[in-house]
Amino acid sequence: MIEITPDKPVSAISATLPGAAELFRRAGINFCCGGHVTLADAATEAGLSPEALVADLKALVAAARRDAPEETGLLIEHLINRYHLVHRSELEWLIPLAQKVERVHGDSPNAPNGLANALIALREELESHMRQEEQVLFPMMKRGGSATIGDPLAQMRHEHGDAAKLLGVIERATNGLNLPQGACGSWTALYTGLRKFCDDLVTHMLLEDAVLFPRFEQKAASA
Repeated sequence: MIEITPDKPVSAISATLPGAAELFRRAGINFCCGGHVTLADAATEAGLSPEALVADLKALVAAARRDAPEETGLLIEHLINRYHLVHRSELEWLIPLAQKVERVHGDSPNAPNGLANALIALREELESHMRQEEQVLFPMMKRGGSATIGDPLAQMRHEHGDAAKLLGVIERATNGLNLPQGACGSWTALYTGLRKFCDDLVTHMLLEDAVLFPRFEQKAASA
């Protein structure tokens, strides 16, 4: 999890902190094409206090951690049931819906062209990642970890970075999930579903990177 400070770029925050993207949308802060700007500059441009924006973002960090079980075994089950299974289920209908919207509205200047391909790539990335966790990493953790767990944890963190890049592609293809005026029901349902899916995925990665993985990285480092 990236540290929340005024000098951090808004794009990095939106990709790693659950709820940040929606907070930026409400504030009128562009975190897609203009996401390289710092929190301080973005807040000033939006007429907000940089300190207040940082405080709001830090509150999101605390909220994400508070909503998950503390005990390791329960946290793992929470990750599987609340995120792994839900991601799989939602992508099953989000992808064909994205394909439909692109097919019907592809000539529109606001069409999310490229979205379906990004979602397909993300599904492939996530399925491999989650299967590795479910079949290898999580059982190892439930046994207490080992001195060799450091390498697979590093790989999982790297794959989280790949997923975050694909989330950035999705945000750009959809203009920050901003619906054009007069959008049809399918387009509206697509962006509503995507908003939840993207925020869920960021929460999922935060819980692993900031809560679960450090417990075993410390053990591996001291072994």
